[in-house]
Amino acid sequence: MLFNSFAFVVFLPIVFILYWFVFNRKIAHQNFLIVLASYVFYGWWDFRFLSLIFISSIVDYIIGLSLNKASKINIRKHLLVTSLVINLGLLGFFKYYNFFIDSFVDAFASIGYIMHARTLNIVLPIGISFYTFQTLSYSIDIYRKKIEPTKNIIAFFAFVSFFPQLVAGPIERAKHLLPQFETKRCFSYHNAIDALRQILWGFVKKIVIADTCASYANDIFLNYNHQSGSVLFLGALFFAFQIYGDFSGYSDIAIGTARLFGFDLMRNFNSPYFSRDIGEFWRRWHISLSTWFRDYVYIPLGGSRSDRKHKQILNILLTFTVSGLWHGANWTFVAWGFLNGLYYIPSILFGNIRKRKLVTNKIVAFDSILPGAKELLQILITFLLTLLAWVFFRAESISHAFSYLNNLFSLSFFSLPNKSYLPGLFLLLLFIIVEWIQRRKQHGMQIERFTIFIRWPIYYFLIFAIVLSFNGESTFIYFQF
Repeated sequence: MLFNSFAFVVFLPIVFILYWFVFNRKIAHQNFLIVLASYVFYGWWDFRFLSLIFISSIVDYIIGLSLNKASKINIRKHLLVTSLVINLGLLGFFKYYNFFIDSFVDAFASIGYIMHARTLNIVLPIGISFYTFQTLSYSIDIYRKKIEPTKNIIAFFAFVSFFPQLVAGPIERAKHLLPQFETKRCFSYHNAIDALRQILWGFVKKIVIADTCASYANDIFLNYNHQSGSVLFLGALFFAFQIYGDFSGYSDIAIGTARLFGFDLMRNFNSPYFSRDIGEFWRRWHISLSTWFRDYVYIPLGGSRSDRKHKQILNILLTFTVSGLWHGANWTFVAWGFLNGLYYIPSILFGNIRKRKLVTNKIVAFDSILPGAKELLQILITFLLTLLAWVFFRAESISHAFSYLNNLFSLSFFSLPNKSYLPGLFLLLLFIIVEWIQRRKQHGMQIERFTIFIRWPIYYFLIFAIVLSFNGESTFIYFQF
């Protein structure tokens, strides 16, 4: 079920009323309703794949209890490996089977050996990467003795399948979200009103910004051979804001919806395009995934603890490459991840990762209206590097990406693009201004400081913009991951 669908507009109020007015006497009843609603929400797309969520849930619930009882290290390792094999096995089969078969065949074809391998007509279950990582982190944290397993099976099933963040995150840790299913939730009018503002802002990002930018970006990427370098630059720019508006918009709707039911989800985006270096960008972009790879891949590999620079570089490159592969079964995603890893290398070579992390924990120009000249230059450089990487993410193939970049960096880059792009650029300018003004806030619609005579016209204007921009139930980009 899409957030931007009529079905969800009907679904959400029904679940909200049942949750707070019918099943509100017992936590267990509310949790059961959440599980039921979540399975309806996911099964609306294809009920057959509910079995995958059920398998992941029951496997890690049992393994979590078994890990807690087991004292011998070998038994604990075998239990963890079982969780990894089952969860990653399901993910690998549905998401990567055909990719690796085709890559294997292509590799032999490149040396003149023709092979005929069988591929399957496999449908990728939406959100499988997200809930797989969520359940995996639960088992891993129990194995590391960072958390205790829950005996409440309904609460655990609700934790895995919680519908606001089921198909595109944020990827929550059990330590943060699971206890919320085991404690009583109280309705807060103030929190619910702000949650509705956040949902509204999420729809603005998705429908007004992302879908509008998509119409420009798709046309430019599809016809890139007939476009000037300046237009190709705009294509990358529009895609950068398409994916940001699309994904951060989903996160805002998910977080806001969870708040309506008394839950607190982690922030997933924090003004990433105002970052001053690549390290800061990845601390502000898709935060739940970045921290997941940091804690479960990068640090176990050794992180930056080694004194040898080449070891630190290898750890970064491996982490980002695996992160790229997580995004999709295409070499373009691998290249995108590897390129972001390369961006990190200067920080490692000059030994300023920890120093920059301390400086960039606070949002840019936190105590001033505008950034300084140095910060502005850093923001522009970081954004341009990110823009370059997005070309690989958006391209259909590696050759497509290089052809696109080759045409972009031509003399036609200095030509003026068609005036037809001006409405889109003006929309982006307005969006950037709002994002800048609200950069210290949790979301762009935290405007409770304004009077009612200012707030309500803003609400009506944004709703009108959403209705005007709505062009059908377009899917979210990250559903394919």
